[in-house]
Amino acid sequence: MYATERHDAIAAALQTAGRVSVTDLAAHFDVTTETVRRDLDALEQAGVLRRVHGGAVSVERSSLVELSVAEREGQHGREKTAIARAAMRLVPPTFTGSIALDAGTTSGAVAAELARWEPERAGATITVITNSVPIASTLQHSDHVELHLLGGRVRGVTSAAVGTATVDQIGALRPDVAFIGTNGLSAGFGLSTPDEYEAAVKAAYVLASRRSVVLADAAKHGVEALMRFARLDEIDTVVTDQAPPADLAGALADADVEVVVA
Repeated sequence: MYATERHDAIAAALQTAGRVSVTDLAAHFDVTTETVRRDLDALEQAGVLRRVHGGAVSVERSSLVELSVAEREGQHGREKTAIARAAMRLVPPTFTGSIALDAGTTSGAVAAELARWEPERAGATITVITNSVPIASTLQHSDHVELHLLGGRVRGVTSAAVGTATVDQIGALRPDVAFIGTNGLSAGFGLSTPDEYEAAVKAAYVLASRRSVVLADAAKHGVEALMRFARLDEIDTVVTDQAPPADLAGALADADVEVVVA
């Protein structure tokens, strides 16, 4: 196989998996690890990938990459819907408590399910707290939802209220369940997101809630964004669309985190 063919194959693998391993590629192509490292160096120079210890990741997995809500809405739609429906098992028709919903497209999928949710008892309501403008819009006409929209500076990228005022408001609450999105979920670094203000809000949700539930599709597995907002042992449940890889699964088990696979 020529180098250009290997490069094309490596780029395709990155599109599918998000990361590649030097040793796995060497075995797959039947070449030396030194050859693979040269391939990865060339692809990094071309802007195709970013080198990390033991291999490379897609440039989309840079610690500072943050797509807008509009850009993310079209990604992993089926997976997010499956995750949202699995998460709704924690909100049975008998539920009468309070729910906090973090900003994000997977949280938005949960909001869409909540809009269709029907309480067991006619006329019963649940309280939903959110810092997300789109989520508030989704739920504003739901008769069974008592909606609380948190204030603060609204970031255009996420359409979410952030800042000291937002964090202080969350700190004064004690929701029964918080559904929290994440940009990264890794064994060593925990839960992470690129922006410090978003991280502060997410950390506040984790601290304030009686049960913190992280929503993470498989594309987030093994990803480490710039700002950590929680360790694995600080959360209660992860809802995802695929079983986590062995190292992450082991770390979640060690941290006594329940894993729900949609």
